[in-house]
Amino acid sequence: MRGMGNMGNMMKQMQKMQKKMMKAQDELHEMTFEASVGGGMVTITANGKKEITDIKIEEEVIDPDDIEMLQDLIIAATNDVLKQIDDKTAETMGQFTKGLPGGLF
Repeated sequence: MRGMGNMGNMMKQMQKMQKKMMKAQDELHEMTFEASVGGGMVTITANGKKEITDIKIEEEVIDPDDIEMLQDLIIAATNDVLKQIDDKTAETMGQFTKGLPGGLF
């Protein structure tokens, strides 16, 4: 019967960890991330859910003869902000997966 007590204890620990993971994920989703490129000419803001919440484009970067440059700046800023979110997510959620077989995520 002693093994059942250990199993119950392990289940409680798992539930605690799950609550901590959910709280960490919620906090992550509430965070704001920002990336600027071109010396601040284009700034992209996103939340931890990878939703773009704001785009700022400085007027002087808008050149009708060079739309491609503006598109490249937007792509670069967007990729940068998404990478920041991925890195923070890996750092935050990675603490819960250390030592777990197969990395459950």
